[in-house]
Amino acid sequence: MYTTASWFVFFTSFSILFCYGYRRSVEATVYNVGDASGWTLGTDYNSWTAGKSFVVDDSLVFTYVSGAHSVAQVSSEDYKSCSTSNAVGSDSSGLTTVSLKTTGTHYFICGIPGHCSGGMKVAVSVLRAKGSGGGNTNPGTSIARSSSVSLFPTTATLLVGLTVFIKFILF
Repeated sequence: MYTTASWFVFFTSFSILFCYGYRRSVEATVYNVGDASGWTLGTDYNSWTAGKSFVVDDSLVFTYVSGAHSVAQVSSEDYKSCSTSNAVGSDSSGLTTVSLKTTGTHYFICGIPGHCSGGMKVAVSVLRAKGSGGGNTNPGTSIARSSSVSLFPTTATLLVGLTVFIKFILF
């Protein structure tokens, strides 16, 4: 039915995909900004970041009411002055995912007038990735709009691998 070579190729491929997915899921963490409160007025984001170790490839998920709030990535100076005039990126969809791709401090504020000065701002210090010797120190992240929290690509890879495995065994 199946040759030894085909079984070997399948299990080797599946093992590589599984190990890659496991390694990535162990290293990367998804943080819901503000935890259960989300991205809103009245949350102490300095306390929220305390004790957390953000590393390259982690993600921040900002959950908020669309139109009532926004997320803008800004410089240190704009963070202090609550200005979005030079924002690196912004979103107001209600669910914003930010991939932390570089080391350094990343600054986020709400662009609705009065909200940043009311405390809707967060500074996240990103360390090098776990297990890496260094990291890119250029400031930058990727702000993405989401209609729902997406699966890690590695989780999708594992699901595809499992589907292939089941089809391979059954057929």
